Amino acid sequence: MSKPTTPNPARLDQIVAAARQQRDQRELGYRERALKLYPWICGRCGRSFSGVNLRELTVHHKDHNHDN
Repeated sequence: MSKPTTPNPARLDQIVAAARQQRDQRELGYRERALKLYPWICGRCGRSFSGVNLRELTVHHKDHNHDN
């Protein structure tokens, strides 16, 4: 049986810093900037989106189904 190890605070800080840096880089992308500037409404069908289903805004016509 192996004995439990204690978490390494330096390693945890490094992981958190890397996650925050990746989040900041994602927020600089075109999609994230556009979502902050423009309304969350599909230009093709006029459907509006909320924060819960916002990820569907850019993909809901990929299968050519206007009902999803």
